[in-house]
Amino acid sequence: MTRVLVVDDEPQIVRALVINLKARKYEVDAAHDGASALELAAARHPDVVVLDLGLPDMDGVEVIRGLRGWTRVPIIVLSARHASDEKVEALDAGADDYVTKPFGMDELLARMRAAVRRAEPVAGEDDSLVVTESFTVDLAAKKVNRDGTDVRLTPTEWHLLEVLVRNAGRLVSQTQLLQEVWGPAYRTETNYLRVYLAQLRRKLERDPSHPRHFITEPGMGYRFES
Repeated sequence: MTRVLVVDDEPQIVRALVINLKARKYEVDAAHDGASALELAAARHPDVVVLDLGLPDMDGVEVIRGLRGWTRVPIIVLSARHASDEKVEALDAGADDYVTKPFGMDELLARMRAAVRRAEPVAGEDDSLVVTESFTVDLAAKKVNRDGTDVRLTPTEWHLLEVLVRNAGRLVSQTQLLQEVWGPAYRTETNYLRVYLAQLRRKLERDPSHPRHFITEPGMGYRFES
């Protein structure tokens, strides 16, 4: 059974989540502050964490950093904060996804299932080969093929593609992409991302103006969907 750690200081939200999750055969632990969350995570080893940022004893971002010190458990942030910079901070700290309150239970459950699925190793699967309906990416050989023809990418285009593909399904923040592809000095050069994502879409998407695989999350980052 999948074990979920719910971290929120609003009793009604915790109660609603516990009821809905248990009804779907999840095992659920609940914490009302950051310190309890970190203790429970260490003791119970959840498969996914649903975390509110506004906790009474510490900011949720501190909890994310505390967890990321020793575990790669999927973390879905659940918060009333709408500002893009706060979302980006949580993602940069190591969160896997972000759901804004008020939220739909079906959406949250779908995001949880996706996060848990991505975290599970698949026996026998060669994770160096990523196949989409339009193209394939061979991470080991550093090659991209579309409709039977190799696609020529510049080193920067390849590096950007590689970071996104290795984080398939996850929102990768602008800051993380810029730092990993161009380096720390380029953390604010978001125009670089717009230019290079447009180039990748032109080379790989069936319809670059309506991308299926390289998704923009406005003001936050990008997501690769296979």
